[in-house]
Amino acid sequence: MFARTSAIAFSLLPAFLPLAWIQPAQAGMNRCDGTLLQLQVSQSGNTAFDRFRFNLGVEAEGATGAEAIKLINARLGSVREVLQPLVTGRLTVPAPSSYAIGGGSAGPRRQRASTTVSGVVSKANYNAVIQAAGRLPGVNLQGFTSLSSSGSDEALQAKLMRQALADGQRQAQVTADALGLKRVQLLRIDQRGGGSPRPMPYLAMARSFNPDEAPAPSNSVSLALDYCLI
Repeated sequence: MFARTSAIAFSLLPAFLPLAWIQPAQAGMNRCDGTLLQLQVSQSGNTAFDRFRFNLGVEAEGATGAEAIKLINARLGSVREVLQPLVTGRLTVPAPSSYAIGGGSAGPRRQRASTTVSGVVSKANYNAVIQAAGRLPGVNLQGFTSLSSSGSDEALQAKLMRQALADGQRQAQVTADALGLKRVQLLRIDQRGGGSPRPMPYLAMARSFNPDEAPAPSNSVSLALDYCLI
């Protein structure tokens, strides 16, 4: 599953311009005895995904802070018991905190304890997790984030890099043809963006949906390319 977009920007600099200001250690290699063409090329796309990171909110109330903490710990025990067989790896549960609520016209002052539970679940177990969580008191679904499947990040990165270089070469050749020049030489590649996939959150609170319809993680490659047109 790959969807991509591209963008290209370019500028022409005078002939016989040395590139020592870009890479002083390789100035001899990067000298252009022709017309220097500078391009900005971008490619983006989506990776395949087979997992989700989910986030649940857990709350409990009591007359005192100790009572609220005791109740939320019991609820966390139920969450672990129900969800652990369905998830991949361990659940992450920060220590609960409590705070005062109510008072005055809002009724008797009470204490509320809250924390979150997060973990990773496969597509196959997605609906089972949200249905199990929805049956537990004090537990609410805060969202899911799709995660790239193993190896798809590297495959997409390589694909986008090839496409960006091909787009740059094609644009450089078009420019050379327009100027009546015959040779295109790539002098420099500077990767200025991309490299890490961006997970896409799915914030719907629905009790069931098709996991394949969730937004896929995205990635991009942005290159600064220098060509010498001769």
